[in-house]
Amino acid sequence: MSALLVDNIGELVTNGVGEGPLGIRRKAAVLVEEGRVAWVGPAAYAPAADRRIDAGGAAVLPGFVDSHAHLVFAGDRAAEFAARMAGEPYTGGGIRTTVGATRAATDDELRAIVRRLRGEALRQGTTTIEIKSGYGLTVADEARSLRIAAEFTEDTTFLGAHVVPAEYADRPDDYVGLVCGPMLAAAAPHAKWIDVFCERGAFDVDHARAILACGQAAGLGVRLHANQLGPGPGVQLGVELDAASVDHCTHLSDADIDALAGTAHSDGSGTRTVATLLPGAEFSTRSPYPDARRLLDAGVTVALATDCNPGSSYTSSMPFCIALAVREMRMTPAEALWAATAGGAQALRRDDVGVLTPGARADLVVLAAPSYLHLAYRPGVPLIHQVIRNGVPQ
Repeated sequence: MSALLVDNIGELVTNGVGEGPLGIRRKAAVLVEEGRVAWVGPAAYAPAADRRIDAGGAAVLPGFVDSHAHLVFAGDRAAEFAARMAGEPYTGGGIRTTVGATRAATDDELRAIVRRLRGEALRQGTTTIEIKSGYGLTVADEARSLRIAAEFTEDTTFLGAHVVPAEYADRPDDYVGLVCGPMLAAAAPHAKWIDVFCERGAFDVDHARAILACGQAAGLGVRLHANQLGPGPGVQLGVELDAASVDHCTHLSDADIDALAGTAHSDGSGTRTVATLLPGAEFSTRSPYPDARRLLDAGVTVALATDCNPGSSYTSSMPFCIALAVREMRMTPAEALWAATAGGAQALRRDDVGVLTPGARADLVVLAAPSYLHLAYRPGVPLIHQVIRNGVPQ
């Protein structure tokens, strides 16, 4: 494969060695070989390459890492959104509406929806994405959801414990047995992670612990929806089970934050369990936003993700989530960008994405702007000029 030089970069965010927490380099260049970053340095000393992309003095960032997305679904819940905007509270009950539509869809219909949303995200700079199941809730539908998801990402998550489906409404223990038994057996070959919606109206802490423990025994890593709708035990359960990420974290007690902070790495590089914040959900449900400042000040690693789903956060835009995080969650622009790139990578326990350092995957975003600050400074503006994924311009 030929070498590619991205040259004439005015501001390069590396999330590695450089200026400030983002490792910024000025007047820089990046050499890409075989889909990996081979060299980073001053443009004046750039090595020769077979091809060259002139960034025109613009900012270049690592591709965004969206570590929480629900893309395998069918149907539309725009009317539910309109009702919430008219004052109806969000309870999570609409998930069952999507379950019915998803079960009725063909594989090709589901695949086309995932392809469309994955394309949307890529055009907005997302080069790595996690995709969950969770809208099938039968053995066959969860397995096919994960098979389809695996066509688009290596970070697939089994979320059979999204809600208890209607046919098991009076038998939640039986449904947990199904999730831990035949459903997990069918899903595990196509999944890297297991997740549970640990909330009132979904799964209590005992059911969540049992399901996640079964997933761990099957070789899956742990993720967890936690503390979205109100205070609860989810965050501390995630810490107990060494979850890579606890997601939402809208309602946190001091004990929850202390538990997350207690997973800190000994080298001071953040926490083993990441708090993934999903501001698109609060925007779309008119709920309180998480207080990212409390988490950051306690030393907890924070990630940002879209929570892209048809009910509570139908956005595929990481730049939008960055702008919300800065405006509504007391994050600085630098903290929000780091959380949307390196933070998301840590939430997936990956070190090959979210950074632009030698050896990392060559996922680069060229902005139509001189600085990363414009992502929050100019919300809603299409600032993604070019995306390079695995060293290939998209």
